[in-house]
Amino acid sequence: MNKPIKKIVIVGGGSAGWLTAGCIAAKHMSDSNGSIEVILIESPDVKSIGVGEGTWPSMRNTLEKIGINEKQFIQECDASFKQGSKFIDWTTNDNNDSYYHPFMTPDGYNQVDLHQAWQASQSNISFADAVNVQSHICAADLAPKQIATPDYAAVTNYGYHLDAKKFADLLSKHCTTKLNVNYVLDHMVNIISEEDGDITAIETRNNGQITGDLFIDCTGSASLLLGKHYGVKFLEKKHILFNDSAIATQVPHPENSSNIASTTNSTAQSSGWIWDIALPSRRGVGYTYSSKHINDIDAETELRRYIANSIGAEKASTIETRKITFQPGHREKFWYKNCLAIGMSSGFLEPLEASALAMVELSCNMLTEEFPVNKQHMKILAKRFNERFTYRWERTIEFLKLHYVISKRTDSSYWVDNKLPSSIPDRLQELLELWQYQPPNRLDFIQNEEIFPSASYQYILYGMKFITKPRALDHKYGSSRFAIKMLHENKIKIEKYKAGLPSNRELINAILGNT
Repeated sequence: MNKPIKKIVIVGGGSAGWLTAGCIAAKHMSDSNGSIEVILIESPDVKSIGVGEGTWPSMRNTLEKIGINEKQFIQECDASFKQGSKFIDWTTNDNNDSYYHPFMTPDGYNQVDLHQAWQASQSNISFADAVNVQSHICAADLAPKQIATPDYAAVTNYGYHLDAKKFADLLSKHCTTKLNVNYVLDHMVNIISEEDGDITAIETRNNGQITGDLFIDCTGSASLLLGKHYGVKFLEKKHILFNDSAIATQVPHPENSSNIASTTNSTAQSSGWIWDIALPSRRGVGYTYSSKHINDIDAETELRRYIANSIGAEKASTIETRKITFQPGHREKFWYKNCLAIGMSSGFLEPLEASALAMVELSCNMLTEEFPVNKQHMKILAKRFNERFTYRWERTIEFLKLHYVISKRTDSSYWVDNKLPSSIPDRLQELLELWQYQPPNRLDFIQNEEIFPSASYQYILYGMKFITKPRALDHKYGSSRFAIKMLHENKIKIEKYKAGLPSNRELINAILGNT
């Protein structure tokens, strides 16, 4: 039980595997004598399913900690800047149905009740537009910073859109050349365990047995270690989140100079929604849907109809697509014995709000900050990890479901079924009742690193025209002069930012050397 944890074996590559390798190796200095050893085993038989990814602003900190230069990252990963999400046709499916979920928390959010001030003085404009400059920046396809702004610094908060395959390739190159990660390109054929159930080695086809002290399962939805080997139960959530299929494709920009959107555009359809992610060289577009509510042929028809709006019906008819299936849900435990699952091996829900890579980052952060010293220590950490991530998965499920529950659409059985009480988690039902009387606040979400903060709930609720009744008795920080002042100052800031920021295309061209 007192044997030190020195050898980390990661099974599986892709974004999850290589991010994990990079975070561990950088934090615990695997390139120095006497430190830990990090080995990543990746099968040549398994292909990445990456279709283009969206990240949260946390990725900037992750890349900086690993030691990757932002300019290099953007150049090698066909990356662009993401400042939030735009939701289209989610509320009523009429011509004016859209709202933003920006990455920036409104100025004064924790000081005053901005919602009540917005209701009292500016309810004629959207909530995000009134309380935040970022939705206006996104609407104009502007970049989050100026050309001279240093790496990872910002005027407005931002993450990225990226090519997942190119991202994994960059991480692999960086981890192996800069961080001393040992890369084994081989197929796993067996898992060898001790009498107490801990894994002792991974047996490979060509490199024999690879021993380790801690094994990290990054084998994707197959979950070969945690799921298949240990039989840790998968908790399916399809009764809450209906989407289980996707059709993905790549769409060319009409011109090389076409604008690059600052948001993931999420457009609701009859039985799901279409993501539209703009990279410098192309767009990644896909329709995620419920196979219970629509068949693959009709889903592809809806997808091509959407694509035709930007490139014409003739070109849209020739675009190649591929089908992806998934089971929404997560494992009952994420760390069992000396095996920790990170990425899709721990679970996956759906692409909405791009939580997949954020969960990888959060997992890596907790592992590297609470790294096990020995097996006895590992048992304690595993319990803490499981408790924390059970909470995070539950909150993510509730937040994603919120988008569907408060929609006013009734044009298909998909939207009607999403509002059935039997499909809504009890805690979310209780919060929705509470939020009729008061807006979401920090007391609703009490962990120090909430997966989605209360400000995000406000953006979704009031973007989709949810009604919180004004308080009959005002209080000091309700519709006060200070709150109204904050909304007024936001108006001034909007014009300043719009005048001073380049477009996404301009900034990316400068980074790529295309000016």
